[in-house]
Amino acid sequence: MTGTTAQTAPSLAARAAHALADHHVPITDLRRAAWTCALGSAMEYYDFALYSLASALVLGPLFFPHHGAAVGLIASFGTYFVGFAVRPFGGLLFGALGDRYGRKFVLLLTVTLMGVASACIGLIPTYATIGMWAPLLLVLLRIMQGLGAGAEQAGASVMMTEFAPRGQRGFYAAIPLLGIQSGSFVAACVYYFAIAAHPDIVQGWGWRVPFLLSVLILAVAVYMRMHLKESPAFTEMASHHALERLTLRQFFRNSGRTIFFGMGLRMAENGGASIYQALSVSYLVTAVGVEGRTATAVLMSATIVGGLGIMLGGTLADRFGRVRVYRAAAIIQGVSAFPVWYILGQGNFIACVIAMSIGWGIGNNGMYGAQAALLPEMFGMGHRYGGVAATREISAVFAGGIAPLVGSLIITTVATHNAGLSHPGHPAWVWLGAYVFVLSAITVAATWFIPDPINRDLQDHRDVL
Repeated sequence: MTGTTAQTAPSLAARAAHALADHHVPITDLRRAAWTCALGSAMEYYDFALYSLASALVLGPLFFPHHGAAVGLIASFGTYFVGFAVRPFGGLLFGALGDRYGRKFVLLLTVTLMGVASACIGLIPTYATIGMWAPLLLVLLRIMQGLGAGAEQAGASVMMTEFAPRGQRGFYAAIPLLGIQSGSFVAACVYYFAIAAHPDIVQGWGWRVPFLLSVLILAVAVYMRMHLKESPAFTEMASHHALERLTLRQFFRNSGRTIFFGMGLRMAENGGASIYQALSVSYLVTAVGVEGRTATAVLMSATIVGGLGIMLGGTLADRFGRVRVYRAAAIIQGVSAFPVWYILGQGNFIACVIAMSIGWGIGNNGMYGAQAALLPEMFGMGHRYGGVAATREISAVFAGGIAPLVGSLIITTVATHNAGLSHPGHPAWVWLGAYVFVLSAITVAATWFIPDPINRDLQDHRDVL
């Protein structure tokens, strides 16, 4: 970790007293920041969950119809990966702008870019209408989504951590992440009812509606962000003329070690989330034989528990320290990996909900809740936005972006080697569980190399790295 040495965690009483002593943000501004950041997160993860569900259920036959079901699934998840591949570029670009011109300015840009791209996906003609132009347009809009998303969640975490009082940053920084669960839940609900209304959703316009609804979330998010105040830490930094211009090489030289181990933290969290959110539905439908509506309902149910997991992770991180809670949640995800995927392979609805709630809802989202304040506190004020964005988005390529693609290849390969079975892809649960376990093990190892930065002074203009 660069900059000042991480502080030891004070007692709860001392933390509360310190928070009251050094924090002067009005409660109305704190609440407005929380709601505004949460809505932006909802926008990002509505898009995220929507595209992952569409990849699993409809994009293959609509945009890659001449490649067969298995190859079409891989191709659709390939476009899903493209969005992750460009996120580091968006993170570095918008992160630098956020450190130079302010968090509010960039958060307004990113949410607009994501919302417009999502709505336009709902307007693309399919392969049957315009041929190869259809998948090309899909990839282009997915790139736009990825560029915007590359700095959206980083900005929300930085903004909320800088607004929150010391001693309570874990709790407040986790609040915007509820927008993630809300966005995922709404996306799952929309697809659930779309499938219920049109069982053969590929035929007709029903698949477009969820994407077009992005316009409504976008309108509210833009309105709220236009009325959001700049974060106290950025205002302090600007007042002391501490805004630096570093080359990309200097930035990585100064913060490279922090970013590297931060990426290790993200392997289990981002990779696990992507596998559970995107691949579990595909596995249940294509490999186990569960109906698409039922598989989506499993994800919807686990999302509710995920919201509780996020707030639990953030709250416990204030009490016991960021790194310790993060490590515990990663262990829960790793230990539960094989049982969760075995249960998913049985296809029982109640059992699947319980399994997903433990592995994804508690284990994975517990990490996410602790991460909300952890990553911003790992960087000094001068390059906090850029540092968090680089950590999140470079790791996202190797963790969340590639996970569904690898998972779909696993399912397809296993199905090919077990063609005689009634559900030839079913044995893939072993390899999918192993994948989640390995990601979790990487993260647990990374936690031993990161000092706990709990309650670092985020407004020290001398601590710019």
